[in-house]
Amino acid sequence: MEKVRKILVHLSKDNAAPQCARFVQSITGHFAGSVDDQATVNCSLENNRFVLCEGSQEGGVPLKRAPFCPIKFLSHSEAASLPPDTLNRGVDVGVAVLLETANQRLLLTRRAATLRIFPNVWVPPGGHVEVDEKMLDAGLRELREETGLKLNPEDISSTRLLGLWESVYPPMLSRGLPQRHHVVTYMLLSSRLTHLQLQSCLRPEPLEVSGCVWADVGLVKAIISAVDGEEDSVHLPTDLPQYVSVMEVSPVGELSESMVPVLVFCNRAPAQGEDVERVSTGTKFALELWLKILEAHCEKT
Repeated sequence: MEKVRKILVHLSKDNAAPQCARFVQSITGHFAGSVDDQATVNCSLENNRFVLCEGSQEGGVPLKRAPFCPIKFLSHSEAASLPPDTLNRGVDVGVAVLLETANQRLLLTRRAATLRIFPNVWVPPGGHVEVDEKMLDAGLRELREETGLKLNPEDISSTRLLGLWESVYPPMLSRGLPQRHHVVTYMLLSSRLTHLQLQSCLRPEPLEVSGCVWADVGLVKAIISAVDGEEDSVHLPTDLPQYVSVMEVSPVGELSESMVPVLVFCNRAPAQGEDVERVSTGTKFALELWLKILEAHCEKT
């Protein structure tokens, strides 16, 4: 048997044996069809394969893609023009950790400007799942490598799978043919510590992270109000501060505070030209799921 070199997405439908997804295959479309952009699936990490199959509304998790997902609109001729090493990549698996503090803040990090994929974009800490690694272990490892935060089991009150996001780079066909294709697993990790307690342990890796922010509910609501692909104006609540405290990371890893306009976090993914500093579309999806959990909790209490 050939040795597994990396974790790839495998798809199963109608109880068929899982098959390795092709790079140009729409993962969401496999379950939702060519029009809809969201499906409910079950997922599992089995023998170094990330297997997706049809799920029920009760026990499944949401799988979503952007309405402008490049794979959704990729023509046969465009797919055929991709380099062989891209076509043969398969669909990679990533994990992103939404670290929720005891006082309901979420840690977001700005990707370093030197990174090839999504530079200067705000996302939760995360990265690829490695061979023989469990999903939660991968998330905790990426959190530690990118931010320096090493959480002990007693620091964690709960973990849960929020949802899956089909991520493609570049994020729109108008900005170039696809180079990377992932399914990102968003995990919510609730800490018993406040953001101030965690802040003292923050040691970001400057090659990967250029800034950190502890986003509160008000900022999160503002972020998800700026829907990528839409052009309507963003209306911020009058009681929301116009600036947000951000910890800037120097090239040698030193931290300094700066005040960044809230509107930076409300930037949308541009259809043309260079990308801008913004929160990624997949992150907005995960933040919206987090807000729904908070609202449901408030209704129960």
